[in-house]
Amino acid sequence: MNAQIKPNRETRDYQALDAAHHIHGFVDQKALNAEGPRVMVKGEGLYLWDNDGNRYLDGMSGLWCTNLGYGRKDLTAAATRQMEQLAYYNMFFHTTHPAVVELSELLFSLLPGHYSHAIYTNSGSEANEVLIRTVRRYWQILGKPEKKVMIGRWNGYHGSTLASTALGGMKFMHEMGGMLPDIEHIDEPYWYAQGGELTPAEFGRRCALQLEEKILQLGADKVAGFIAEPFQGAGGMIFPPESYWPEIQRICRKYDVLLCADEVIGGFGRTGEWFAHEYFGFEPDTLSIAKGLTSGYIPMGGLVLSKRIAEVLVEQGGVFAHGLTYSGHPVAAAVALANIKALRDEGVVSQVKNDTGPYLQQCLRQVFGDHPLVGEIQGTGLVAALQFAEDKATRKRFVNENDIAWRCRTIGFEEGLIIRSTLGRMIMAPALVATRGELDELVEKTKRAVDRTAQEIGLL
Repeated sequence: MNAQIKPNRETRDYQALDAAHHIHGFVDQKALNAEGPRVMVKGEGLYLWDNDGNRYLDGMSGLWCTNLGYGRKDLTAAATRQMEQLAYYNMFFHTTHPAVVELSELLFSLLPGHYSHAIYTNSGSEANEVLIRTVRRYWQILGKPEKKVMIGRWNGYHGSTLASTALGGMKFMHEMGGMLPDIEHIDEPYWYAQGGELTPAEFGRRCALQLEEKILQLGADKVAGFIAEPFQGAGGMIFPPESYWPEIQRICRKYDVLLCADEVIGGFGRTGEWFAHEYFGFEPDTLSIAKGLTSGYIPMGGLVLSKRIAEVLVEQGGVFAHGLTYSGHPVAAAVALANIKALRDEGVVSQVKNDTGPYLQQCLRQVFGDHPLVGEIQGTGLVAALQFAEDKATRKRFVNENDIAWRCRTIGFEEGLIIRSTLGRMIMAPALVATRGELDELVEKTKRAVDRTAQEIGLL
């Protein structure tokens, strides 16, 4: 059912002005200008409406961020109250404010006990930018300034600033000037594409051992930290084999390399645990957070530090030469505080773990387990990926898998559904407040899009 929306302007007018003034991220701008972007004007719950009145089920929570869905009056009220009382002040000049203090009090009550401090930012990209400087500063204080190399993974994603792009392993982003010295990469744990004849467990250990090989190649006295997403988000919602993370943690501890988890997508309930590293059972030294921190209602990110790191910075580090104008912004902190309280008090995270998460995963496997286009289904909680395959028996992928998945994503829009394509994978991450009925709609519309795609390439 379409919403009754009276547009302020015609869609073509918005599109023309958009083309005249904007450069969008990760698209061919000339092609987008010719096509014209959808103009989104309203959001409520899991649904979005465009300027022409078309309704879409948002199966991606915006960009993995609107964990509580759209239109939450408690979050807008929290922002309004804070704006009326203290719209802005900084954390310079020996000052703080109640909103950020209370946010940290709540955040650390939910985190495992070995974390103690946070450095707030405006985004996940900035959190990972700060990560590099903070990790290097930690080793400088301990008298090991040569320990400054960061190791990431190919096809990992850690943001779009210069340093966070370098940490990530997306080569097409590096080509835009996104590489820096003292940053190295190892392979991603993508068993379906790269596992060959190895079992998932064998492949997971082999990928993890690449970290040890890289550390030994560079010298353990030179390596500061290893950063990775617990599961890869923008790289295709790739879940590593169960053998992977225990081995990674063992290697980091053996060579005294800091283990840094990018929780920007996985944090705040996505897997059914508050943080994805808890689902995978390892203990990082740092956590990069954003997105679900405020449910996307206002920009905010942060770098969470373990007591091990924070105590050194505080007790021995002297002046910490870093700061942002909007670090711990009062309005952002107030919204984050209201958001986390809602996730906790409404039992949203436990619902994902015990009810809606298992339900979605079961439905996907029942509907797509034998589908001729789908070779593998990965996911947990309210995050999942469908791997397209030309030959399921041999795990052979389509040569033009990007085009096929992009076509499926486009058909999804036609069916009133927003899902995302990455490589040959269709990925989804609906709001954590999704009901079983809304998840049924998500699966049903996804099947229509996948079926239509399979029909177009002759598999159905």
